Amino acid sequence: MLYHLTRRLLSVPAVLLRRDTAKDAELLVLRHENAVLRRQIPGQVRYEPADRFWFAALSSLLPRRRWQEIFPVQPATILAWHRTFIARKWDYSARRRRTGRPSTHATIKRLVLRLARETRAGDTGGSRANWLDSGIGSPHRLCGRS
Repeated sequence: MLYHLTRRLLSVPAVLLRRDTAKDAELLVLRHENAVLRRQIPGQVRYEPADRFWFAALSSLLPRRRWQEIFPVQPATILAWHRTFIARKWDYSARRRRTGRPSTHATIKRLVLRLARETRAGDTGGSRANWLDSGIGSPHRLCGRS
C-alpha cells in the first residue's frame, strides 16, 4: 500500500510538470544511488528493500527507454522489484487458512452442556412417551434395535 501511495504521490507532479519531471526524477535516482553507495563497503553494493522501493517508484516517472542510462541496475531488475512489491500486496498466504467447520464459541458450548445436564437431571421418561405418541414407535426401532 505504501508503494502504491508513493507512486501516486510521485505521479501528481508528473502530470503538472511533464517536462521537468523526468529531469527531477533522474536527479532523485542519482542522489539516492549516491546515498546507497556512501553507506556501502567499497566493492559491495547491496540494495535494501527501501532502496528497491524508491527506485521502482521513481521508475514510473521516467521513460523506460532511458532506464538503462539512469538507474544503477538493469531495467529487468527494476521490473522484477516492481513485480515483487505488487505480488506482496496481493499475497494472502500469511493469513491462516483453517479447513473444516469453524469452532463453536465458548459461551455456546457452556450453554449446550448446561442444558444437557439440566435435561438429564430432570428426565422422567417423558421423551420416550412423546416418541410413542408420535406414531413413529420406539426410538430404538429407528436405529435398527427393537
